[in-house]
Amino acid sequence: MAPAVRHFLQFKDLSRDELGHLFTRTRIIKDRFKRYQPYHPLADRSLAMIFEKNSTRTRLSFEAGMHQLGGSAIYLNTRDTQLGRGEPVEDAAEVISRMVDAVMIRTFEQDIIERFAAHSRVPVINGLTNEYHPCQILADIYTYIERRGPIQGKTVAWIGDSNNMCNTWLQAAEVLDFNVHISTPPGYEVEPERAGLFGTDHYEDFADPMDACRGADLVTTDVWTSMGFESENAQRMTAFADWQVDDDMMRVAALGALFMHCLPAHRGEEVAAEVIDGPQSVVWDEAENRLHTQKALLEYLLLGRIEE
Repeated sequence: MAPAVRHFLQFKDLSRDELGHLFTRTRIIKDRFKRYQPYHPLADRSLAMIFEKNSTRTRLSFEAGMHQLGGSAIYLNTRDTQLGRGEPVEDAAEVISRMVDAVMIRTFEQDIIERFAAHSRVPVINGLTNEYHPCQILADIYTYIERRGPIQGKTVAWIGDSNNMCNTWLQAAEVLDFNVHISTPPGYEVEPERAGLFGTDHYEDFADPMDACRGADLVTTDVWTSMGFESENAQRMTAFADWQVDDDMMRVAALGALFMHCLPAHRGEEVAAEVIDGPQSVVWDEAENRLHTQKALLEYLLLGRIEE
């Protein structure tokens, strides 16, 4: 019997052991990349990239990553395919998964990607949905490990909207055993069921963002208005005014605390320019590591565990 197809639709789809393997492989794959050593384990393999939302980092990192692994990536925008004309997601999955070796989807509701995966013969990767952004958190955690060592037992402060990034940090905390301090404006609190949490042991809510940042090893945020919520922009600008990550917040964080942002960022809104452009910021390493962690993920989903 053929092994079951593995997908990466939520962060908790991989175990702590599997994630540890991915972080080890990321270090090896990134080191090869930096030393210009060719590594083509996915020769003749292809990845379909289906986009319903705009993208810079997700498209570039997956497309370049497949090329660097010896494979190819095919860009599909729903506006230009039959999906944009009402073809059922299930039918598209049946067809597309017979023609490629993996599929990455960036879309709106999580239900869309779950339905696609249920009818796919090949691994499906979540490149972002309204609910989750697991590939970004994979890169963020690797960036922390690369700079500071194991994240187990550490504290991450999430400041701002309880969006797909926040939900995924909460899942990651449960799988990898670290803590998340969350501070959101009233009315934008975490919804545990929507976040897909097992329990509440790994996070704590704070009314004051300064208190959430106090003693944190990593402070992170995202735009106040995520894609799909543009109609709420004016309301959010008012509601989030006191939730800008600034120097004062970083000063009360732990000694050596890092700042992260998944980008694109709005300086002067969710983060002060002196923070994102300052010495504690690792946003450029974080962005680059999307490339390397996703290469490790593709390698694992297509080839299984490789030991070197």
